[in-house]
Formats: sequence, structure tokens, C-alpha cells
Amino acid sequence: MAVETFEYDNRIVRKFALATIIWGVIGMLVGIVIAILLYVPDYLGHVSFLSFGRLRPLHTNAVVFAFAGNAIFLGVYYSLQRLLKARMYSDLLSNINFWGWQLIIVAAVFTLPLGYTSSKEYAELEWPIDIAIAVVWIVFGLNMLMTILNRREKHLYVAIWFYIGTFVTVAMLHIGNSLAIPVSFLKSYSVYAGVQDALVQWWYGHNAVAFFLTTPFLGIMYYFIPKASNRPVYSYKLSIVHFWALVFIYIWAGPHHLLYTALPEWAQALGTVFSVTLVAPSWGGMINGLLTLRGAWDRVRQDPVLKFMVVGITAYGMATFEGPMLSLKNVNALTHYTDYIIGHVHLGALAWNCGLAEAILYYIIPRIYAKPLYSLRLANFHFWMSTIGIVFYVIPLYIGGITQSLMWKQFTKEGALLYPNFLDTVTQIVPMYVMRSVGGMMYLTGFLAMAYNLFKTMRSGTFVPGEQASAPALSDQAEHADPKEHKHRILERKPLVFTALTLVAVLIGGIIEFVPIAMVRTNIPTIASVKPYSPLELEGRDIYIREGCNTCHSQMIRPFRSETERYGEYSKAGEFVYDHPFLWGSKRTGPDLHRVGGKYNHAWHFQHMKNPRTTSPGSIMPAYPWMFENVLDTSLTSKKVRALSTIGVDYPPFYDKIALTELNVQAAQIADTLKKDGMPIDANREIVALIAYLQRLGTDIKAEVK
Repeated sequence: MAVETFEYDNRIVRKFALATIIWGVIGMLVGIVIAILLYVPDYLGHVSFLSFGRLRPLHTNAVVFAFAGNAIFLGVYYSLQRLLKARMYSDLLSNINFWGWQLIIVAAVFTLPLGYTSSKEYAELEWPIDIAIAVVWIVFGLNMLMTILNRREKHLYVAIWFYIGTFVTVAMLHIGNSLAIPVSFLKSYSVYAGVQDALVQWWYGHNAVAFFLTTPFLGIMYYFIPKASNRPVYSYKLSIVHFWALVFIYIWAGPHHLLYTALPEWAQALGTVFSVTLVAPSWGGMINGLLTLRGAWDRVRQDPVLKFMVVGITAYGMATFEGPMLSLKNVNALTHYTDYIIGHVHLGALAWNCGLAEAILYYIIPRIYAKPLYSLRLANFHFWMSTIGIVFYVIPLYIGGITQSLMWKQFTKEGALLYPNFLDTVTQIVPMYVMRSVGGMMYLTGFLAMAYNLFKTMRSGTFVPGEQASAPALSDQAEHADPKEHKHRILERKPLVFTALTLVAVLIGGIIEFVPIAMVRTNIPTIASVKPYSPLELEGRDIYIREGCNTCHSQMIRPFRSETERYGEYSKAGEFVYDHPFLWGSKRTGPDLHRVGGKYNHAWHFQHMKNPRTTSPGSIMPAYPWMFENVLDTSLTSKKVRALSTIGVDYPPFYDKIALTELNVQAAQIADTLKKDGMPIDANREIVALIAYLQRLGTDIKAEVK
């Protein structure tokens, strides 16, 4: 049997390792900045691109796609070559993957603070960047699949199953959710509207967590825990059940983000059922990972790689139990829209995703530099700083979230809201925001210690760009038929069939949800009084999106007495038929705005946006002085009307021809009213458009409100 000699490509591994560290520092630093902005809203001054609403999506994209994304590529490019006993198929594709991904991140760094956003959670980037993401992701998948076909190992190890599942599902999710009609180079509208858009977004949003922040890290877990502990995976059969159950069930769970909303009850129930079912495969994976370490616990106490792995896997188990519990309607009624959800997300992000990323950095860097880790003591310092930092971060948010919800729902003996002023529920939990930022600082301190430790290791070692390896060619390896062989082993020898079956498994749930999505659009009860936004209101809505107002304010009043007493009539599905995109929100740092139209006069909104503390003493909302200075850009108004008309917004024929005229008339009316109230402002300022939009919200069915 001829043995072939080849080299593993460590250059691409080093590039992704460095990118993971650098973007990790940047993403976490922005996270701390916005955490402080929650209780000191003006400490960065009144600079538009440094406001909370613009920095918050930058933080999420930096930690999800820049830090975690590069960590995924790091783990895949390192482990895949060794599992397949083959160099990556193409160095060119590897480098296109790396540099393309970094350019996408840089594009996000510039566009998001400048206000170019689609407003969709985890999918805020505008359409040209979305196309670039799809292209680079396909390049990555092609490189991976071709390497699998050129392998020297017959069977595909379990880690590779999860890598394949990640590739095919993320491609499907990203393309499906990103469908939009462009208006200009950096402006577009989602082709979906209202309820339909919400269902598509959370089909994507939940599964972005599932197939970008879970399945690739599970593949990393299945490779690095056995390697670091020198122990085989606990159970091959459990691995099979874990993989197939997870990829089939996870795709259905998105609607649990929309419980008690205007989404039809059957869709909400579907999401809840599959979310609860997810406990089984998720915990199967956690058990498989932890029991792989049986007999190796002495090494866990000494090895930083295994320490971070154990805490990460344990947190994965906690988060994947908590998630299904949060999808139960009675629990969701208490926690949704509160800081509890922020704590839940960060438990998984900091301990599971960051923990595994840190573990593989500690594993890989010493090996590709042929040098032991510079300092175990510093690694232990990092471990304890990050672990304690997570506790200081998550626990205050859990406490704050429950406090918020209970205060929202509290009534007096006479039947009135005990805390009718929403601001009371905000100021009560400010100390929790302070503790959260302290925990974040501790976590970042530990991460910086790791970065220093790894750079010292690199500096003292010698980089091995091409690691020598050898193995028999796949064609020379004899095929042995074993009647006792598990049937799944046959499938593991057929990578294209395996990939196709994985795609079928995720498509089943996707299609069954997408067909009803189309039905949702056609079966939404129409409300005759609901009309499209006027041109000025449309421009105001785009400003609202640009400033990230939807990150702190929801536009969805749920059918709870506490909410209808506080805000007004609960939200109806038919009210959102012209909303491209939907703006129901995920978090209430401020009150719901769906019925804010007409609640306050123009002057109140004018003062509130200029200095929120003049109308709401103690408010943590930032000021927006640039809206009073910026001239409203109407160069795209007619194009926006035409674009929305093509995707179903019921504007009259040729309305785009008179859109600017109507915009100017409405703007002049608002400016005149403000002038009478002693607040003169030019009619062509952005604040006028925003006031027009806010005054429109919820007024289409105002006559029906009791």
C-alpha cells in the first residue's frame, strides 16, 4: 500500500486565529461601551455614529460574525484537514474565504454606525453586503466539500457532519431571509411585510443561533475534546442521534420568539412544541461531550483547553434547557421583552461560543508554533476572570429582567397599574446595568490576558507553515465488509449523499414553515382603515430604523391586561401589512410605541428627541440633536414609493410622481404647529419626518380602541 506525503496548511489557520483574537477584542470593547451607555447615555457626547442604537448592531455583528465567525473557520480549517488527512482543496479558495470575510466585517464596521441597516436581528447588513456574504460562504462550502471528496480517510467523523450541516443550512437561511428589493446602493426594503416578515426573520434569527453559533461549535467540541483529553468520544450512537435530531428539530423552533404576538396561534404552537423537543438532542450532545472526559478529570484541572471546554459545554446544556423553557407561553409571558433574555443569550455567547473559541486558540497556537503555552498561570487567570465575569454579567440581568416584568404587570387593589410610568421600571434596574458592565470588563480583562499569552507564545516559537503528514491514498485502502458495522457507517463513506440528506432534513421544516408563511400573507384579515405610510411618514420610519430605535422600543402590544391598560388596544395582524420590514422588536428598554400616535403633541416629541430628560426625568434614552440639524434627504423618496409598490404596498397609480409634493405639504403642517408652540424648525429637517412617523403609529384603528 503506497503512502502519500503531504502538508497541512497552517497559514490559513494562523490568519483565522489572529482575526479571531483581534475581532474578539473589538467586539467585546464595543459591548462594554454600549453597556455603559445604558446608564450614562451621553458619555460619548452627541455624535450620531456613536449612539447606542447604531453601536448595538455593530456589537452583535462583531461578536457573532467577526469573532465567532472567524473562530468557526479557525476550528474547521484546522480540524478538517487532520480528520480527512488532506490539505484544503484550494489555497486560493481558503484565502478568498479569509480576506472576503474580513472585508465583509470591515464593511459592517463602516455601514452600521453610519445608519445603513435593514433593522433585522443578526441580519442588519444591507443588500450588497448580503450578496458578498453569500458568495464567500459558498466559497467556504465549496472548499470544504472538495476537500472531503479528496480525502484520505474513508469515514466522515462526527465533527464533519456538523460542519456540513452548518454550511448547507446557513446558506439556505441567509438567502431566504435576505430577499429584498433595492432602492439604492445601500438602501433596500424586505420583500416580506408584517407578520410574514416576522416569521421569516425568526425562522432565520433563531436558526442563526442554531446553525452558526451551535452546530459548528458542536463539531469543534467533537474534535477538540477527544484530542485534548486523549479519550475517544463517549458514544458513537449518541453522536448519530444528536446530529440528525438536532438538524431536523432546530429548524422549526423560530416562532417561539413571537409568542403572544399577532402571529397566528398555530405557528406559535408549532414553535413551542419543537422548542421543548430540542431539550433531548441538545442534552444528548452535552452528555456525550462531558462523558468523553471520564477518567480524564485530573487533566481538566491542569489543562486550560479542557477547563474552557467543560465550562462551555456545561453552559451549552444550561442554555439549551433554559431556551425551551422560555418558549413555554407562561414562562415567555414573564420574560419576553425583558433583560432576562439578554442574560440568557450572553450565557451561551460568553461561556459556550467564546469559551470554545478560547479553548481552541489555546490548543492550536502552541502546536502551529511548536512551542508550549507561554504561561499556564496567565491562562488560569484568564479562566477565572472570564468565569466570574460571566456570573457578574448574567445574574444581574436575570434579576433585572424578572424585576422589570413583575413591575410591568403589577396592579393596585383598585385595579390600576401600580407603575403606570414605564420609566419607573427602568430606573429600578440601573444598578443591574452597572454590575453587568463590571462583569463585561472582567471578561474582557481575561480575554486580553489570553491575547498577551498567545502572542508571547507566538513570539517565542517558530511558525510551522506546512505541517508534514502522511497517509495511504483513499483508492488504495481496502474495503472491508463487516456485518456488524453500523448502517450509518455506510452513509459516512458517501459525502455527497450525506450532504443531500442533511439538506433534506432541514428543508422539511423550512418548507413546512414557508408554505404557511405564504398562507399567512393571504389569510391576514384586512382592515379597511389601514393605509400605506405617507411619503413623509415613510422617510420618518427610515430615520427610526437608521437610529436603531427598534433595539429599545417594541411595536407589538400583546393581549395582556397589563399591556392594554398601559398602551392601548392590542396589536392586530392586519395593521402591519405595509410594514417592510416589521419592527415588533425584541427588547423593551423603553415603552412600546405601537399606539404612541396622538398620545403626545408634536412639541412633546420635539423636546423628547432633543433632550429626553426634559420630558422624562431620569430617562436613559440618548438625545438626537443631529436630527434638528440634518436636512431630510428626499432624493430617494419617489424611488422608495415605486419599490414598495412593486412588493405589494397599495399606493395609487403614479403616486411616486406626487410623493414629494405631499411630503412637503405634510412637513409644512407639522412645522407650523411646532412654531405655534414656540419651537420653530425648518420643515425640511429630519425631526419633522420622525414626528410624522411617530404620530402615525397605531392610529389606523384608533376609532376601535375603547
